[in-house]
Amino acid sequence: MFKGFTRHVADVNGTHINYIRGGSGPALLLLHGHPQTHVIWHKVAQQLAERYTVIAADLRGYGDSGKPAGLPDHSNYAKRVMGQDQIDLMASLGFSQFLLMGHDRGGRVAYRMALDHPDAIRKLVVLDIAPTLAMYEQTSREFATAYYHWFFLIRPAPFPETLLSAHPEDYLKHTIGGRSAGLKPFTPDAYAEYLRCLRDPATIHGICEDYRASAGIDLEHERHDLDVGNKIRCEMLALWGKQGVIEKCFEPLKEWARFSDKLEGGALDCGHYIPEEAPEALLEKVLPFLGS
Repeated sequence: MFKGFTRHVADVNGTHINYIRGGSGPALLLLHGHPQTHVIWHKVAQQLAERYTVIAADLRGYGDSGKPAGLPDHSNYAKRVMGQDQIDLMASLGFSQFLLMGHDRGGRVAYRMALDHPDAIRKLVVLDIAPTLAMYEQTSREFATAYYHWFFLIRPAPFPETLLSAHPEDYLKHTIGGRSAGLKPFTPDAYAEYLRCLRDPATIHGICEDYRASAGIDLEHERHDLDVGNKIRCEMLALWGKQGVIEKCFEPLKEWARFSDKLEGGALDCGHYIPEEAPEALLEKVLPFLGS
């Protein structure tokens, strides 16, 4: 799926991060979402590698990256910590500054990185998310029904872990196949990779800890940002799917404007899984934005 890329593992920030690398030029870090891995980028990675040194990493708790047991306050899965993993990874590769694009959970890690490390992020792209605080504070019945896992996965361990471990493929099919495009966007190889990783009980625990942190310590960090006026300093592009929940339940640009003064974006004609549903449309938007 990633012709011309090589796979590596880096020991950083007290864990290990699995990543692939390909291409040449300015550094571009790609971060995936739930319940997936770096494989989400397989339809765009080679085109991006024609212009950039592309690093596609598995987040802490996902894929083949480290999956430490969650702390009582879930702070070791805070987006601040997950972001530090990626900052340290890029530094270990010699990149003190880089471009950054994240989808879903990776988008949440990405904008936290831009808030915490403004000198490191040259430009930021987030895909199909609104700020975590806005999404929890503006929860409606429609949102809670579509994103039920936001509330199920945060239940205390080991309850959600036990249920997901019993039928990981049912969870995967329902989660990625239950959106507007069904399972059509996912190639057999990509689907098999997501399922392989989700069958690991440590991955399931890592995913739950990611969401538990987002319902707690991550909200504290975002409230503090708003209180002190901490904003994303780099140029930011926010894209979302016209058939997705973000379009239906939120005003993304209005919410992102609370965190960014250098913002642009809009909806693409697809659902949630933009890199796999609409790779050409994504490239048409991000390549001019990222530049050289």
